Amino acid sequence: MGSLLQILLGLFISVIGALYLLGSFRRRRAGEPPLDKGPIPWLGHVLEFRKDTAKFLQRMKEKHGDIFTVQLGGFYFTFITDPHSFGSVVKEARTKLDFTKFAEQLVARVFGYHSLQNEHKFLQASSTKHLMGDGLVVMTQAMMCNLQNLMLHNVGSGDDKLWQETGLFAYSYNIVFRAGYLALFGNESLKSTGTLEKAKEVDRQHSNELFWEFRKYDQLFPNLAYSVLGPSEKMEAERLKRLFWNTLSVQKMRSRDNISGWVHEQQQVRAEQGMQEFMQDRYMFLLLWASQGNTGPAAFWLLLYLMKHPEAMKSIKCEVEQVLRETGQGAKQGGPLIDLTRDMLLKTPILDSAVEETLRLTAAPVLTRAVMQDMTIKMANGQEYKIREGDRVAIFPYTTVQVDPEVYPDPFTFKYDRFLTPDGSKKTDFYKGGKKLKYYNMPWGAGTTMCPGRFFATNELKQFVFLMLSYFDLELKNPNEEIPGIDIRRWGFGSMQPTKDIQFRYRLRF
Repeated sequence: MGSLLQILLGLFISVIGALYLLGSFRRRRAGEPPLDKGPIPWLGHVLEFRKDTAKFLQRMKEKHGDIFTVQLGGFYFTFITDPHSFGSVVKEARTKLDFTKFAEQLVARVFGYHSLQNEHKFLQASSTKHLMGDGLVVMTQAMMCNLQNLMLHNVGSGDDKLWQETGLFAYSYNIVFRAGYLALFGNESLKSTGTLEKAKEVDRQHSNELFWEFRKYDQLFPNLAYSVLGPSEKMEAERLKRLFWNTLSVQKMRSRDNISGWVHEQQQVRAEQGMQEFMQDRYMFLLLWASQGNTGPAAFWLLLYLMKHPEAMKSIKCEVEQVLRETGQGAKQGGPLIDLTRDMLLKTPILDSAVEETLRLTAAPVLTRAVMQDMTIKMANGQEYKIREGDRVAIFPYTTVQVDPEVYPDPFTFKYDRFLTPDGSKKTDFYKGGKKLKYYNMPWGAGTTMCPGRFFATNELKQFVFLMLSYFDLELKNPNEEIPGIDIRRWGFGSMQPTKDIQFRYRLRF
């Protein structure tokens, strides 16, 4: 009898312990935000959150207000939905709110990469050196050379004078990804091909094959990030990881020409820190996805919006032509190819506004920080809330500011000049509740974790569109076809992708 009681007591303690670990006994303490644990122990609201992040967070905001804590897959996330209060997260010291801890867990799960100590510090320093300022001049030129090879290698042959029909998303993503990949990770070596033209041909073929493999991984990414892949998907994800680890391996990179200083320095730092070579290979795949996973989809949206809005297309074409005239360039039969420099891309305020408007409508990251110690968050209205160590704090700018009709009237309509003042300069004055917003558009994040490659990514977008408008006639196969919706499975991961592709035609203008 005594042994039976001991067994039952042991089972009871085990159940209680399990329930405790699942978060079933967590209660809201005095001074904490409203707590909503959800219907399922440990999982909480994660199923609804994954199904439609924007819709779920809007429901929670309507239920709880500008700040609330929800349970998602074993973690408690406190979401702040008042944009005037974003600074309390963005400006907080890393000793209290740290992005790197959360990011390390994600990249280990998705890319099999385990970070160095001070990883963010190394990346930020290298990105500042190579993807901004004078370094951006070099990277913009490298991107230009590869765009010329991919988009314009047939100019003058007569092949591009006929209409070519394809999917706009597939085309835009393909070209921008491949040019960015080659600009960053280098070109086929002349030693292996003998001639520059043969090397360029190999680059075109190799980068195209790599893009379609990348797309397979890209489509698995949301479920991979949430650890909900099926058995066959897991096998495919592992195959693709190994393919990219091999393709981008340190050994193979040594045989390529024109590797960017950014990629070379990232590898060199890790080697000096004693990181094993196989882990360096994994980091190269992480760099490829981080640098090229969002720019291609953004290029699709930008080009589509311009094609659907003739006034926008006309204004930006005029701006493009003006920039070319000032530098004595033009798209001419038999003439030299257009060569866009960083300085030329600084003279396109209308295109800049269209890019920012595109990102406002289609970029939807969830900005997350790990809570490193018990702390207090102060809201803009003066209220203070206690947050527990081990939790997460998050912002979803898409619904809270980017499509807020109070901040942006008619928020789901593309207005190419929304970010221009009447005198043509950049507009930065946007208001909510009668108060000017500091964080009015956040496609790149904010604060110390703002995307370090944002200037290079913006230039990639602009160079692609610049060349498309300069060299080609463009038209949608069905001009009356509606702009496709966004794939809500990708909420939180950067640039959104369309639910379907849309067909277009293009041909050389001369």
